[in-house]
Amino acid sequence: MRTHVDLPVSLSRDSADPLTAQLAGWLRRAMLDGTLAPGERLPSTRALAAQLAVSRTVVTEAYQQLYAEGWLDGRHGSGTFVADMEQAPRPPGRSTYVPAPPPPPADSVDLTSGRPWVRDYDRAAWKRAWRRAADLEPGDSPDPYGLPRLREQLAEHLRRARGMAVGPENVLVTRGTGNGIDLCALALLAPGDRAGVEDPGYRVARNVFAARGAEVVPCPVDEDGVIVDGLPGDLRLLYTTPAHQFPLGGRLPIPRRERLLAWARSTGATIVEDDYDAEFRYDVAPLPALYGLDPSRVVLLGTLSKILAPDVGVGWLVGAPELLARIAGLRDEVADRTSGPVQQAVATMLECGDLDRHLRRMRLEYARRRAAIVELLGPVCRLHGDTAGLHVLAELPEAVVPGVVGRAAERGVLLDSTHRHHHGGPRLHGLVIGYGSASLADVRRGCRVLAGLIRECRS
Repeated sequence: MRTHVDLPVSLSRDSADPLTAQLAGWLRRAMLDGTLAPGERLPSTRALAAQLAVSRTVVTEAYQQLYAEGWLDGRHGSGTFVADMEQAPRPPGRSTYVPAPPPPPADSVDLTSGRPWVRDYDRAAWKRAWRRAADLEPGDSPDPYGLPRLREQLAEHLRRARGMAVGPENVLVTRGTGNGIDLCALALLAPGDRAGVEDPGYRVARNVFAARGAEVVPCPVDEDGVIVDGLPGDLRLLYTTPAHQFPLGGRLPIPRRERLLAWARSTGATIVEDDYDAEFRYDVAPLPALYGLDPSRVVLLGTLSKILAPDVGVGWLVGAPELLARIAGLRDEVADRTSGPVQQAVATMLECGDLDRHLRRMRLEYARRRAAIVELLGPVCRLHGDTAGLHVLAELPEAVVPGVVGRAAERGVLLDSTHRHHHGGPRLHGLVIGYGSASLADVRRGCRVLAGLIRECRS
């Protein structure tokens, strides 16, 4: 393994492409053609920014993009490295072109997780919101907290949807969950600090914390959520999804929530609570958010990605006013902001009740798809997390999973497994079945194929 490398990068301010996109593109090409080898350590964001005479934000955002795409890897706070892409060595002088994977067939059923249904929306409400945004003059000084009008509406939304008594002073508008995680890392972590992330859990959280120089600590979970007993006492921060653990689907019980908060108080750690799909519950009302139980130790993240569409790019961070003031100040320093017109449009949808109506409609729609999965797959495997959210876990023996995924793809059904969501070795094996982006008819069709394959593999 080579160590540090000097990058012969040159960026053009005259190019139509942003500096971040230019840098990320150069690094991708360098990793494809062998200029950068697996395991090679890249310069720090500060050093590379100085070399290129650009802001550190340009380098940080390029690295974060490549972390998310799987090109880069973090090594416990010791730097940023080229990931092992598990490609065979290329003979010298041979072409290094790697073709993109073929697109899935047009009639395939996509049961991978992470995406909502965006085809059936209220077009009149959508147009009304954007007309209202267009009527307002553009601002010349973005508020790092977010549009006051939107913060008021989000506080009211949290009261209705999550039973949280918060005011606009507790709400900061973000560009979504990933941005919220990064703002928490920026405000709460120094290089070398230890940040806990559920294992299995959300890969973006691991990547963001590593990009900020933290040592990422995998924290085991079970069917109910993060296991509190045995959590390290030196964590600066713990990222968790207590309302619907991703990807296993557990709901953290009240006694364990109380133990988790007691752990945070005793260690001084901050809990980052990702409430990514808590609005969708099909059995009982959601349990109270951790933030509502102890606002001094918890930061809550939410997003419109699952409620409305990922393309909107609006989320929220709920925390103590003093923490939000710190985040707002840092946000100004790195020129991070949420689009003003987008905030205006979302505020209009909330004020008119259009977002609430859309949410109620989608709860019914997703409940039908969830019921179809339970009906068709319940008899052939054990399901986890089927009472909430937009995905379920179908537990299967480890040896069965790869065969089911491969044979399903041959029949036009795209699936995700638990393997890629683990930081260490998988402990609970199975399929992470998303039902957000597929129609009810496609969910039924895909689950019939899947049920047949599971029976065949087990016979």
